Amino acid sequence: MRQGRGHPEPPHLGRGGQELSGTPAHGHAADRPLRTVTTTDQVGTRFVADERMPRVWVRSQREPVFCQPAHEIRYLTCYEARGSRALTRVVVVGAGIVGAAVAFEAARAGAEVVLLDKSVPASGVTADSFAWIGGPRIGDVPDPSTPLRRRVLQDYRRLEEEVPGVRVRWRGSLMWGENLPADDAPLGPDERLLDATEVRQLEPRLREPPMRALHLRGHGAVDPVAVTQALVSASKDHGAKLIANSAVTALTVRDGRVVGVQASTGPLAADTVVVTAGVDAPMLCAPLGFDLPIAPSPALLMRFTGPPGLVRTLVTTPHLEVREATDGHLLVAAGYNGEISHEDLQRAGEQMLHRLIATFDAEDVHLVSVRLGTRPMPTDELPIVGPVPGVDGAYVAVMHSGITLAPTVGRLVASEIVDTVEAEQLAGLRLTRFHSDTEY
Repeated sequence: MRQGRGHPEPPHLGRGGQELSGTPAHGHAADRPLRTVTTTDQVGTRFVADERMPRVWVRSQREPVFCQPAHEIRYLTCYEARGSRALTRVVVVGAGIVGAAVAFEAARAGAEVVLLDKSVPASGVTADSFAWIGGPRIGDVPDPSTPLRRRVLQDYRRLEEEVPGVRVRWRGSLMWGENLPADDAPLGPDERLLDATEVRQLEPRLREPPMRALHLRGHGAVDPVAVTQALVSASKDHGAKLIANSAVTALTVRDGRVVGVQASTGPLAADTVVVTAGVDAPMLCAPLGFDLPIAPSPALLMRFTGPPGLVRTLVTTPHLEVREATDGHLLVAAGYNGEISHEDLQRAGEQMLHRLIATFDAEDVHLVSVRLGTRPMPTDELPIVGPVPGVDGAYVAVMHSGITLAPTVGRLVASEIVDTVEAEQLAGLRLTRFHSDTEY
């Protein structure tokens, strides 16, 4: 992927252009009337320029994409040098939180985006996530995903400002048991080692507070369904189209390049197809000659009701991982132990209920539901993000911890596919780290 492209001269605006009136997408001085002319270049791109100010608007068929000073316009965001298409067409396969984030960022960057899902947004593993938001601890051993994770909290705070409906419960996390740092170990700015008295102040309903615990003040949690829906809505505000209940059965390949998708609702053309389909991604990539090493990783998500404020932070112990989703509603993440029936799931939930009551001082806690989710787990447990080697037009973004990483991944993927600027934070997460039999 190239680091950047040249900027061709904007097309000449002829004298006979149609006059328009109104307010541009990014506003105008209230005391300055807007008078614009339009023209169409040789490939059908419609340009709108204000005659009174040095700005250019690039328009699709529906609405302005962006407004920038004419001499600074990032022209190839919406115009390809090969002159074959006015907008970069992006099809995103999978409307979980990662796909929704990619669609939002790409649409906002000026791409023509279609978001497809075989059901409705956030109906897959996104809905079954514990949705813990946190960055790497100072004592964690760095891996290729560390540069990505360091931006997670900042990107979630950015989305809270930019996207209506994105809200994070910044309650912090509290953990004890194995792998706690030593008393004299260096700690990050948001990390504190607590004694039992300090733990009791944070979690007064604990029956027996631990003698030592680590408090991570910057951590939080989200409602993953609400965040996904908010991102989808925001992407539509930027011109993206959602097609729900549309199963993608294959990527369309022509002359060694992916040029679209075959879906149950009909074929769609694209300049880039971004596969964010979780455990379905290997099936879509296999015909390209690439064996995507992703395995389904089952896990349980349990819901309980209890007294509001019973759990104040996100609590992680050797035997329990629990947080309050909303007032009086608790979420518990649990490992999969071979459950194969509804009776097995109910039994696992009842066992966890006893564990909850043994940990927190409350008898009126009740099991509501137990769901079995299937996470897409790369074999090396690191995110897989990048172009499919040897096949132009195909891009993959699949990972565990998708809820945590979605805002950062969405921003970087959009930068790569729309602005063609390679993201250094993704360098160690490319598909090239796996063996490929690609022959294209």
